[in-house]
Formats: sequence, structure tokens, C-alpha cells
Amino acid sequence: MDLKAVYQGKKVFLTGHTGFKGAWLLQWLHMLGAQVKGYALAPEQEEDLYNLIQGDTLCESVIADLRDREKLEAEIVAFQPDFIFHLAAQPLVRLSYEIPADTFAINAIGTAYVLDAVRQLEKPCTIVLITTDKVYENKEWVYPYRETDRLGGYDPYSASKACAELVINSYVQSFFNPAAYEQHRKGIAVGRAGNVIGGGDWAKDRIIPDIVRALRNDVPVTVRNPKAVRPWQHVLEPISGYLLLGAKLANEPKQYGGAWNFGPQAEDNKTVGEVVETAIAVWGSGSYESSILANQPHEAGLLKLDISKATSQLHWVPKYKSEEAIQETINWYKIFCAESSQILEYTIKTIQRYSTI
Repeated sequence: MDLKAVYQGKKVFLTGHTGFKGAWLLQWLHMLGAQVKGYALAPEQEEDLYNLIQGDTLCESVIADLRDREKLEAEIVAFQPDFIFHLAAQPLVRLSYEIPADTFAINAIGTAYVLDAVRQLEKPCTIVLITTDKVYENKEWVYPYRETDRLGGYDPYSASKACAELVINSYVQSFFNPAAYEQHRKGIAVGRAGNVIGGGDWAKDRIIPDIVRALRNDVPVTVRNPKAVRPWQHVLEPISGYLLLGAKLANEPKQYGGAWNFGPQAEDNKTVGEVVETAIAVWGSGSYESSILANQPHEAGLLKLDISKATSQLHWVPKYKSEEAIQETINWYKIFCAESSQILEYTIKTIQRYSTI
């Protein structure tokens, strides 16, 4: 599908535009010719991808809290968007143990605030809401989770995202029912992505940023759960899925609503240990050590996604094998460490290269 034909000249409201995934999506939307208005907290550090791509030049940037209901609604209604991509969240599992109530407020109630603002729009609008692969009640069985599997969540982050999905479902049934589309003219879908890696992520307690920080400082990488299996994917994989889903949903809102998994092929999952070993090999030096901490917060050991719905109905397929995703990611950080002034051009070329595969 020609994404530029869909998004060029369209007004896109993007929450979480200053974040890791949000900045990649912002750059891509700008390249597609969209008019973007972002809503998020300020970037936390100079090295954040949003700053490196000069994000303020790519969009109208609103720095505000998702929990500010009146501000959020006012900005959405004033902009009158054609599309909304909702990525803003408290995205970290381990941090959610420290701020559980805030995590629920941001991820669940914040999503309700977005949808409440959508109720005030009198024009057609296509809304893609991003949750996570961790919304599933994880029994750590070997088969990949499908969109119809039961939602759950052990830790506050996972549970908050499952709550967000219940919120979304309630709003869809109550206010944006596909059967009554001609009345409300809102198409709503959910994207659930696996573990996303890519350049520009500096978050605490994420494996790639932890690896890069250790390698830059020439110290061993500390690995908490080397045997844990995750659906690793390059950041451009789910973002391409969100853009494709938005395009399909705008064209046929009754057909493409609901939840969609975006992840690697089932046989392409890797353990944390394998990811670290591959990253060190691409970097060219380094080592790692396992560290099992006492009273360590629970993190799932096995998680796989079934992407057959997206591949068969959206005709979306992952373009990178997990090893290629790791190589692309580490190469971004190597460029950044060698000459950070080149990173904007490199990021743009990364999107261009991915788009032509």
C-alpha cells in the first residue's frame, strides 16, 4: 500500500511523540507528508531520539501530561485530526512496581481521556491505540498468543495495559460501535507489539539501552534473565504495522477494527542471552554476566505472539529477522557514538531503506 497517498496532507495527532517509538513514528509521518501535532511530556535527556531528529521542527509539539483531561481534549478538538495514534504511556515493567497507581492512571485512565476527547469530534477520524504484547494473561506456555486470548497482567504495567484494552472495548461498544459507523464516523483499532528494539532508546531497565551503556563504558553487560524468551523486533516493524493498520482502517473502518498483534515470525524468538551475544558481536567487543537479584520483581520468562491475523488480513509481514533487527539497532548506536551529528541523516536513511525492502 502507498502510505504516502494515505497520509500526505492529513492531520495526525500523535501522543507520546517525544518517546522512543513516538519519535520514529513522527519522523516517518513527516517523511510521508503528514501534518503532525504531538502531545507528550518533554524529552528527558539530550540524547533522546526526539532531540536528535530535531522533533520540534517536524510537528506542532504540545508538552503536557496525558492525565490533564481538559488540556488533552482542548488540543485534540482544536486540531480536528484525521488520524490519532495514541502511544503515550508509562512503558516500563520494573518502574511500574515503583509507581503502580501512576501507571494505571496514565495507561488506563489516560486512554479513556483520549477516547473521551474523540467523542467531541464531529468529523470522521481514524484512531489507532497502542498497547502491548504483555496484555495477555501469560501462562508461559509454548504457543503464541492470539488476539482472542484472555487478557490479564501480573505486574502493574501489564495489568494497566489490559485495563486500557477493557476501556477501549467499552468505548467502542458504547460510543463507536462499528454497526453505527455512519452516525459517529470513528474507526478504532488496537496495536499490540512485541519487545521493540531500535536506535534512540535510552530507557532504564531495557535490554538494548543497558547493553549500549555497558559497552560504551567498557564494562560487562549485566543480564537479569538470560533465558527469558521474547518476540524481539526492530522498531520500524510495529510502526509500519500501525501505519498500515491506520490506512486500512480509514478505508474500511468496519473491517479493520479490533486488536492486532505485530511481532516476529513464531520461529524467530530469541532469549535475552542470545540478544546480548549478538549485540556484543556487532559492537565488536564486550562481555556479559548474569545477575540474579534477591527479591527481584516478577518478569515473564516466556512470551510469543501469533501474527497470523496481521499477515493474512493486513498483508503485513516482518521484514527483518531478529538477528538483522539487532544488527540494525547496534549499528545506529555505533554511528551515534562515533559521530552524533550524522544520526539524523542515518535515521532517515534507515526508514527509507526499510520502506524499500
